[in-house]
Amino acid sequence: MNRMGAVIRFTFMNKVKTKSFLITTLVLLLLVTVGLNIPYFIDKFSGNDDSGTKIGIVLENQPEIAASLKSYQDKAKAASYTFVEYDKGDAQGLKQEIDKGNIDGYLWFDNSEGGVFPAVSYVSNDESLSNGIYTFLQAALQSVKAEYITKGALSDEQIAALTAPVNIESQQVKNSVDGGSANDPKSDNEPTKAINYGVVYILIILFFMTSMMTGNMIAAEVTAEKSSRIMEILITSVSPLVQMFGKILGMFLVGLFQILLFIAVIGINVSLPHNQGVLAEFDLNLSQINLEVLILGLIFYVLGYFLYATLFAAVGSLVSRTEELGQAVMPITMISLVAFYIGIFSMGAPNSLLLKVCSYIPFVSPVSMIIRVGLGDTPVWEIIISLLILVAGIFVFGWLSAKIYRTGVLLYGKRPTFKELRKAMKAYKI
Repeated sequence: MNRMGAVIRFTFMNKVKTKSFLITTLVLLLLVTVGLNIPYFIDKFSGNDDSGTKIGIVLENQPEIAASLKSYQDKAKAASYTFVEYDKGDAQGLKQEIDKGNIDGYLWFDNSEGGVFPAVSYVSNDESLSNGIYTFLQAALQSVKAEYITKGALSDEQIAALTAPVNIESQQVKNSVDGGSANDPKSDNEPTKAINYGVVYILIILFFMTSMMTGNMIAAEVTAEKSSRIMEILITSVSPLVQMFGKILGMFLVGLFQILLFIAVIGINVSLPHNQGVLAEFDLNLSQINLEVLILGLIFYVLGYFLYATLFAAVGSLVSRTEELGQAVMPITMISLVAFYIGIFSMGAPNSLLLKVCSYIPFVSPVSMIIRVGLGDTPVWEIIISLLILVAGIFVFGWLSAKIYRTGVLLYGKRPTFKELRKAMKAYKI
C-alpha cells in the first residue's frame, strides 16, 4: 500500500508540475472565461451596452401606446431601460437628441397601412438592435398590443395571462398500477426538472473529457517511461501492477484537480454582476437537483473512467515510441466517441430501445445509464444489472490490461503481434 501511495503521489506531482500541463490548463481556463463573457464583450466592443438605455417615445404620434409603455416600464421595474417622453418630435429633432446622448434611440409608430396595431420601428445610430433591447421591447409591445386591442375589456391580470407564453411539458403515459389514473400522468410522474437535465449534460461532458484527457496522459506517460528505459529501473522497486494502478489513480486525481479548477472559474465568472442577469433568466434552483441522479451519475462516471483508464494504460505499455501512440489509442478513442454521441443525441429520448441495449454494454453503459437515470424512467433492477455488468467488465478488462501491461512494458522494438503478445502473457501470472 505504501508503494501504491508513493506511485500515486509521484504521478500526481510529476504531472501537475510539467509546463505542458500548466499551459494547457491555463489556456483552457482562459477559453472558458472568455466563452462565458462573450455576450458582455460583444456589447462592450460594439457599443451595445444596454445598462441605462433611454428610449424616446413621441406622445403626439401615439399617445395611448406611449402611456401604456410608460405604465409597463413602471410595473416591470426594468431599471436598465427608461422611456423618455416627447410631446412633439420630428426625425431631425430626434436625431439631434440621439447625437447629444439624451436618448439611445426612439420608437416610431406607423399606422398608415390601417392595421389593428401600428407598425413599430426603432430608430438609432446602431446598425441592428441588441438582444437586450429587442427582448425588452418585444415583451413590452406584446403587452401593450393586447391592451390596445382589447380597449380596457380585460384586467391587468387577464392581459398578463394572455401575453404569457404557453409552456408545454413532455409527459410519459403511465399504467395505473398503483391506483393512479392512466390519463393523469402527473399522478405518479413529476416533470423532469431543467436542473437535472443540466446535471446529466455536465456529467456526460465530464466523462468524455476525463476519459480522453487523462486516458491519453496515462498512455503517454507509460510510453515515455518505456521509451527512455526508465521502466527497467522502476520495475526493480515497484511491481508493474502497482505502477499501472498507481498511475491510473494518480491521473484520476489530476483530472479531478482540473475539474475543480474549472468549477471554481465557472462559479467566479457566473457570479460577476454582468452575468447574474443572464443566470437569473434560466431560473435555476439547486434544491431541485435529484440526489439519486447525482449519486448514481457520479458512480457510473467514476466506474466508466476506470474502465477506459485500464485500457489506455495497457495500450501505452505496448508502444515503444510516443510517435506511435496516437495510432495505437485510436480504437479506444473511437469507442469513447461512439459512447459520447449516443448519449448526446439520445438525451431527447431517454427511454429509447438504443439506450436500453447500450445500458448492458460496459463501454457505453456509463453514458447511457446517466441519461436513463437522470431523464428517463428506469427500473431499479435495470440499474443494478447495469452496475454489475460494468463492475464485472472493469475486473475482466482490468485483469486483461494488467496481463498486457505486465508483459508489454518490457517489450521493445516494433509493436508485438497478437500471437507474440499471447505467448508472452502466458509466461507471466498475475
